[in-house]
Amino acid sequence: MNKHLGESQKIIKRLKELAKLIDKHNHHYHNEDKPKINDAEYDKLVRENLELESKYPKLKLTESISSKVGARIQNKFVKSSHLSPMHSLANGFNEEDLIEFDERIKKFLNINLEQKLEYICEPKIDGLSLNLTYKKGNLLTAATRGDGKIGENVTNNIQNIQNIPISLKGNYPELIEIRGEIFLSKSDFQKINENLESSNKFSNPRNAAAGSLRQLDYNISRSRPLKFLAHGIGKASKDFIQFDKFYENLETFGIVRNKLNLKTSNLKSVYDFYKQVDSKRSSLDYDIDGLVVKLNSLSNQKRLGIVGKNPRWSLALKFSAEKAKTLIKDIDFQVGRTGSITPVARLESVNIGGVIISNATLHNFDEIRKKNIQIGDVVEIQRAGDVIPQVLRVTKKNTNKTKNIEPPKKCPVCEGATYKEKNEAVLRCTNTYGCYAQQISQIIHFISKKALNIDGFGEKQAKQFYDLKIISNIADIFLLEKNKNIIENLEGWGSLSFKNLISSIDKSKTINLDKFIYSLGIRFIGEINAEILAKEFKNIDNFISLSDNTLVLANIDGLGPKAVSSIIEYFSHTQNLSLIKKLSKILDIKNNIVSNSKNFFNNKSIIFTGTLNSISRDEAKHMAKEVGAKILSSVTKNTDYVIVGDKAGSKEKKARELNLKIFSEKDFLKKIKS
Repeated sequence: MNKHLGESQKIIKRLKELAKLIDKHNHHYHNEDKPKINDAEYDKLVRENLELESKYPKLKLTESISSKVGARIQNKFVKSSHLSPMHSLANGFNEEDLIEFDERIKKFLNINLEQKLEYICEPKIDGLSLNLTYKKGNLLTAATRGDGKIGENVTNNIQNIQNIPISLKGNYPELIEIRGEIFLSKSDFQKINENLESSNKFSNPRNAAAGSLRQLDYNISRSRPLKFLAHGIGKASKDFIQFDKFYENLETFGIVRNKLNLKTSNLKSVYDFYKQVDSKRSSLDYDIDGLVVKLNSLSNQKRLGIVGKNPRWSLALKFSAEKAKTLIKDIDFQVGRTGSITPVARLESVNIGGVIISNATLHNFDEIRKKNIQIGDVVEIQRAGDVIPQVLRVTKKNTNKTKNIEPPKKCPVCEGATYKEKNEAVLRCTNTYGCYAQQISQIIHFISKKALNIDGFGEKQAKQFYDLKIISNIADIFLLEKNKNIIENLEGWGSLSFKNLISSIDKSKTINLDKFIYSLGIRFIGEINAEILAKEFKNIDNFISLSDNTLVLANIDGLGPKAVSSIIEYFSHTQNLSLIKKLSKILDIKNNIVSNSKNFFNNKSIIFTGTLNSISRDEAKHMAKEVGAKILSSVTKNTDYVIVGDKAGSKEKKARELNLKIFSEKDFLKKIKS
């Protein structure tokens, strides 16, 4: 038996044992009020379970106690809101990506491509992001990144980290958020593992750091030699001009940054430094997975802002992913929320970077044909971005045992008809409202963290309630109280666990419009497009009225043609409109916050046409959006202002025909800065 496979089976067996034990003791504690073990013994079981899941996330069971309703481990960490969002970085992988990044910045800032920009470069530590908030020099909170807006308060757990001062030194601002990375050195990681039993050992320093920081018993966190290195700034009551000057100030505050860094205005030097750091990777006493490149000018960072969820002014230049070879044993087909049928390779388990990989997506059937992948092939795989397993190529064929992978003619779940749209590679199930997989996935998406975020309600509960016909759609979630007697008598449930579930559902009923739109699971409507729609329609009634006039979608800046077509298709089905109307009466859907800016362009519809000279079109749009303007893509009678640059063309002509108000670039800049 493959060594890694044998280890995986042992871990799964132990996780199943822990699940049964913890579930049994939860029942004694919650439902019978007769605990059979003390808290210390119970916490020991929980810690073992959490550490195993942290080390082997791919082996986490659906019956894991960490996702059980009513378990004692729920809600142990208090939520903490960041004063300014913590954004993730866009990735690059080579010199071409770096050059494109530099050119995008220059085009946005409307500067000559030959002009040199100054960058700060430093290793991207493979750890856990942390936000430190100081008020009047004293540590107020320490919080994990979470979803970028809200994280977990781990202030108690970082008390013994030597390079996180409780009080700042020097001339510090009244208020400041300092961002950085929590990690374990390789040497400390080895020492920790030496003191753990073989079944409890961590697979890599990152998992060890995450597991150490997020201990329910903060004494365990404090006993671990965690370290912190600062790499960024959030909200601050003091303006810093350049990033390197901010770093200099940090040192006077008593906060440490990475000494391995580079400041340069030479793009070639950036890439040389990237290669240099990559070559030192194995000799460093901490794990890194790339180089962070960020613009030194903080004023230009502010001008550039955010696109989607990523800052325009920074890039994570990732190192080559770790690779491994393994055997494709079989192929499964997964049916997603929107009916997409994805072939998934079941692999002979292999360890890549401390993570056991046993399956990998093959994306679609065009990809399978392109790479000539068959069951029985030996393939090279990697963790894309060090996260998602993907098949790179076939390295060996066993001609006697290989089998072709054929697209299913019927949905593998519901046996509904399949189809493939023109110019699309994805095969889909047509049975949208009758396919078990699609309906379940819809419910799971609705209750997920980025949507309604119902604590204690996950995939297992969704399937359980759907199979028992307790729920048939997402609206039924809010009628679960009618099934109190049924649910309380299910295995693993009781009066207290049911009460906790209802409490979580009630808390989720207050939701912002953008999250609600996202929660509907409309194809091509992710977080970014949901935010665009929320800003456009402002409240749920306006969004519902969209069903009467979908033509307005074509004029929404930033909303692509695929998203527009998908929304039109969604509203063409009366069941969807009825569902939204039903949910609008159940939920407290908060209006999109209208900008309180007093700027001339606040809440005005504007369009840009022609070539701007002093700033780029993208920056002009960004400035307008920041003061609450609505950006249009075409001229209509409802357009408030048309901003005209050089060689404006047909849009200016139409604006004049409609007798609309026309501003020059100079007029626009004067008004927007007033």
